[in-house]
Amino acid sequence: MKDLYERLLAAASLRSADGAVRVAAEYEPVGGGGTPVFPPTVKLAATNAAGYLTEPRYVDGEQVEVVLLDQRQSQANRCETALLGAIGRGEVFIPHLALVTEAEGVPVRVTSLEAPHRSRDAYFRDAVHSDGQPFDATGPGAELRAASALDFGAYLRSVPSDLAYGVWDSHRKRRIQVKIPRAYTSEMIGVSPLVGVRAAGRFDQLNLPGETVEVTEAGWAPMEGGKPAKGAGKAKLSELGHGMIPPSEGLGGVSVKAVQRNATLSMAQLAALRFGDVSEEFAAAGRALVAAIALLGDRLAFAAPAIRLRSGCDLVLVSERREWVLRGKDGCPAVEPLEVATPQDAVALFEIAVDRARKAGLEWPDEPFVVHPNASLQQAIAKSYVVAGIGEAEGE
Repeated sequence: MKDLYERLLAAASLRSADGAVRVAAEYEPVGGGGTPVFPPTVKLAATNAAGYLTEPRYVDGEQVEVVLLDQRQSQANRCETALLGAIGRGEVFIPHLALVTEAEGVPVRVTSLEAPHRSRDAYFRDAVHSDGQPFDATGPGAELRAASALDFGAYLRSVPSDLAYGVWDSHRKRRIQVKIPRAYTSEMIGVSPLVGVRAAGRFDQLNLPGETVEVTEAGWAPMEGGKPAKGAGKAKLSELGHGMIPPSEGLGGVSVKAVQRNATLSMAQLAALRFGDVSEEFAAAGRALVAAIALLGDRLAFAAPAIRLRSGCDLVLVSERREWVLRGKDGCPAVEPLEVATPQDAVALFEIAVDRARKAGLEWPDEPFVVHPNASLQQAIAKSYVVAGIGEAEGE
């Protein structure tokens, strides 16, 4: 593994022929080839109706239609969730931020590995340290706010995973906002999708009538005189979870020829990372550490024999190819095997990377930087845990 680290160290600063790491995997539905799988449902711009994201692409040199089963953002989130799980199990530690509080007696914790905008999320902008100091005025907070393309050292020390998965400081007013492109990219597609249909409805065992009732925060009641009382709303009983809903046609997933995952780790993006006035040894070790985090996240999230993307989209791994992508020869791409197959392999590589970065001078904390919501955010969080009134039933 030490030889592999040395190769990664050179590659991440573009000091070798290695230009990227690539993972190409193929899956099939747990029910077998052709069994419908369910992509994420989106509102289509063309029809304003629910549908799936499809587009033409070249696959093996042929133009085909593909459906997006899991986008780049979602795949990065899966890696971050897997990293957080490994941290929770005590297998590794990666510096991160943690917002901790309680609402209605329920413990609440949001980390920079979960927040939508990572360390730059509004959750942390609107947080305070235990001494009451706003997060952006604390040591780590101020350093992150002051970071620039010439010095991402604060990210390397406090939230290094942001450098792997990308971040945009869009929640803070600044003439030049920090934007860090993702170094690691992954997505999953289905090839040549055939869109299916299914019947969606609701059966009521007692066959309650589908009449209209009045609704208040206290609950619902039959309407007197055909009109709701003053200040009350109205809804059909079926909308409140009672009564019959006749079956109607709905999206039924897709049947595809193949399910493919393609992931890359860009050495060009890693080499673009700068950490201020530091030695070249420090800079190279920092880039290699970010690369090791990206490989660790990929192995933790995707090395298993099966994966669940969402309900109705459980997939079994059929094949996987992990490779270095080198400078081409004689007009042909050049690749070599990458010997990082399991999470254990990736953990070993990561530990070497952390050790080398520390020896080069990197400060590496052993616990997250904990903050708490300010008064306004605490109030908003508490309100989200309060049950008030009756909501509408979701469609089956």
